[in-house]
Formats: sequence, C-alpha cells, structure tokens
Amino acid sequence: MERRSFLKKAGVGLAAGAVAMPAIADNAPTIKWRLASSFPKSLDTIYGGAETVARRVAEATGGKFQIQVFAGGEIVPPFGVLDAVKDNTIEMAHTASYYYIGKDPTYAFDGTVPFGMTNRQVDAWYRFGNGKKLIREFFAKSNILTIPCGNTGTQMGGWFRKEIKTVADMQGLKMRIGGFAGQVISKLGSVPQQIPGGDIYPSLEKGTIDAAEWIGPYDDQKLGFNKVAKFYYYPGWWEGGLQLSLYVNTKKWAELPKEYQTILEIACADAHVEMMSSYDAKNPVALKQLVGAGTQLRPFPKPVMDACYKAAQELYAETSAKNPEFKKIYDDYKKFMADQNLWFRVAEGAYANYMYSAK
Repeated sequence: MERRSFLKKAGVGLAAGAVAMPAIADNAPTIKWRLASSFPKSLDTIYGGAETVARRVAEATGGKFQIQVFAGGEIVPPFGVLDAVKDNTIEMAHTASYYYIGKDPTYAFDGTVPFGMTNRQVDAWYRFGNGKKLIREFFAKSNILTIPCGNTGTQMGGWFRKEIKTVADMQGLKMRIGGFAGQVISKLGSVPQQIPGGDIYPSLEKGTIDAAEWIGPYDDQKLGFNKVAKFYYYPGWWEGGLQLSLYVNTKKWAELPKEYQTILEIACADAHVEMMSSYDAKNPVALKQLVGAGTQLRPFPKPVMDACYKAAQELYAETSAKNPEFKKIYDDYKKFMADQNLWFRVAEGAYANYMYSAK
C-alpha cells in the first residue's frame, strides 16, 4: 500500500497537464532497457534529459523498470542511434531527429527546421495540432515511436573566427551546422559540416572549420568555443526551438505493460520541461561571463538573415516538389506556424518587446 500511495503522488511534480502515475501491481514485470544518447556526458543539460527519464521511470515503478543510459559513442555512434533502435539493437535512444535528414529530410520536423516554430509553438502543434499524428505515422515506417523529450529553446547563431558583415562573407565558409540548415547555407556558398558535439572544439581550434554552432551560452562555454573563436552571433535562425526526442523501438513498446508506457511518456514530459527550464536558468549567467571574458557578441546583419530566409523558402519548395511525405508534413506545419506567429506577435510579442526595453 505504501508503494501505491507513493505512485499516486508521483505525478504531482511532473509537467503541466500530466496525470498521476498509475499504480504498479506487485506482480508487475522487471524490465531492463538500454538507452543510447547522441550526446556526451559533459553536456549535462542536453544529455541529462535521458537521465531524467531513467530516474523518473525507476522511481515510479519502484525500480521494476530500469533504463541504463549510455553517452554518445559508448555503445552506438552518436549519429547511429536511429538505425540501432530501428533494427532493435537497442530499445531506446535520445537524439535530435534532424541529424538524419540524409536518410530523408522529413525527419527534420521532429526536431526543428530553419525559420521554424519556437518551443511553445511546436509543443502546441504536437499536442493540439496534427504534429503527433503526422510525426508518428512517418517514424512508424522505421519501427520507431517518438516521444518529445526536451527542447533547447531558440539557439545562438554560433562562433566565427571572422566577422560576418555581408552575404558575401558566407561564401566558402566551412561551418559545423546541424540539420536542414546546412542545405540552406550551401545556397549561399558555405560548406556545411556535421560534427558531433564532442568533436567540434578540436575542429575549430585546428582551423578545419571556420565557424561552429551548437546550442547556446551554457553548453558553448562548457565546450570552450570562446577560446578558439572570437565572434558570437545570434540568433540561430535554423533552430527556433530544437526538440529532442526519445526513440522507442515499436516492437519493444508494444511489449511494455500499459502502465509502463504511461509512466515513460509522463517521464519524458517532465524531462521536456526540465531541459528548457534548465537552459533558461543557466544561459543568462553563461552569456554574461562569456562577454565579460572578451567574447564579441554580434547580431547577424539583416541582409544575411533575409538571404538565408529566401534560401530556406526555396529549399522547402524544392524538397516538397520531390518528396510527398515532406510536403504533407510541411504544409500542415507551415499553416499552424502562420497562426501561431499571428497570435504571438500580439500579446506575447508586444509584452516582450516592452519588457526588453524597459529600465
């Protein structure tokens, strides 16, 4: 009875809208799963999303459902987790879906797309629009069920060895950049590189790349990018709100008791909110420290932003014309985003703009 009492209370501290954890019967099965992350342990906030899920699930099941978390490269290469879950080599993964656009650009919508929705907007699309239905239909073809499990919020534009003053400065620029954005900057003559988080610093230090983006001040400071690049640009127009996802093999998901499925989804909802809150709390302090240590903070010039926006729209049109699945999701995503932006610019936008300028 003590366990049942605990479990009824377990959901209280979780994400808004979550229901209380279900009671676990005494004869509930003992299950041990492995979860491969795409991120290094040193990045405690983004890697920590998987740890939060494992901890919450264990707590809510009295230790009967155990998830062992492995950092990127420990049992699966950082960008190899999708195939590992699809092939049932491992039961779960925690990753950013836009890493896999080389397989199909449609994967990007489970993460983020250039000039796309923010954290709250994509949550609304996923929960109350068609997002969940469309994303899960697409991933089911890869034997994967996805659950939102973290968000970074709007990211920074990255670290550059030289200033970006005009669109011409993008020509020939070798930049570590994730997801669909690499194809956008290619249209401006840049050379995108997809490099795991733990390998970015040496590439930037050695001059193998000229610029790199990761997430934002807290993680970027931990990775030491300010030691090898002087100029820090914003905003990261390619990541208005990067959603991280938990991948679960569909066969393994079907084998889980219903109570365990519910607990896992609630644990992901908690990790989702916790990651965003953690970044929001830590980024301001880190940004002040970076600027205080000599980092040159720069906004992307408007002509550069405009050129990137134009290139992104061209890319969406080109991709939609040759990929029906991409077009299906993009059309729905774009319509939902238009309504979101119409709303956010009224109350939220007006309030934010005033508060940012108030003394």
